[in-house]
Amino acid sequence: MAQLDDAHPNYGRLIEAASTAGPVRVAVAHPCDRHAIESALDAARLGLILPVLVGPRTRIERAAAEAGLDIAALPLENTEHSHASAARAVELVRQGRADAIMKGSLHTDELMGAVVNSATGLRTERRLSHCFVMEVPGRNAPLIITDAAVNIIPTLADKVDIVQNAIDLARVLQFGEVRVAILAAVETVSPKMPSTIDAAALCKMADRGQITGGVLDGPLAMDNAIDPEAAAIKQIVSPVAGRANVLVAPDLEAGNMLAKSLTFMAGAASAGIVLGARVPLILTSRADSVASRLASCAVAALLAHHKLASAPVEG
Repeated sequence: MAQLDDAHPNYGRLIEAASTAGPVRVAVAHPCDRHAIESALDAARLGLILPVLVGPRTRIERAAAEAGLDIAALPLENTEHSHASAARAVELVRQGRADAIMKGSLHTDELMGAVVNSATGLRTERRLSHCFVMEVPGRNAPLIITDAAVNIIPTLADKVDIVQNAIDLARVLQFGEVRVAILAAVETVSPKMPSTIDAAALCKMADRGQITGGVLDGPLAMDNAIDPEAAAIKQIVSPVAGRANVLVAPDLEAGNMLAKSLTFMAGAASAGIVLGARVPLILTSRADSVASRLASCAVAALLAHHKLASAPVEG
């Protein structure tokens, strides 16, 4: 199995599954530094993606040369600047020439602006949201945290799509039973804490079939969402409490701090993906480890294969 190392067994399984499924075509938007080019080359070597570099030719070639990286075999779409790179990457998807987009060395806002453009973008009826697929030491399965990068203060309507996107991702990644904890500071509903009211509403919406594919519970505090003993002490009886594999944060700040705390204080790795657009969007950072970058590409590849397999047959 193509594991990276013993510290990332779950990512190894994801990479192996994506590699077995075969590479997908990925438009790499504005890869003008070593990190972006290396990420594309590493994922290509593992058979995860077929990268198309989209950006200023001279800048990309200079960055590759300075880093000692060989990009001669990769197709390159020449653009003038980062905004044009984002727009061209989106255009490649609309032309059917790319199955996913990877963020290069441009601001996330630039890429997302091109993706959500009402006239030329990649929006669907689903709101865009971000998921971290976390490899947490001591856990025998990945953990999804959402939303930590796109929706700043999501409304209840936003959270419906955020939860559904995360469930859909968990099912593609073959989580088995998808157990969704709607997080808050407490596990009881309080009119003084809007996040607890949202959590209760989301759970009832799931009961009514407005959210499908997973089992929801909330509000749940972090301890009784993931720790069986904490759930037992609080006498919370549910199929989710103490066993959650999807954590839904009340807002972006909470989700971002949770994910980064696990990464920088608990040694977790995080693969980032944006869902809800016509294709998956790979968001990587220069601070990401090699494991995180490759796992992000693997998750996007598995999502792209699922979408291609689910597409209606024309004829």
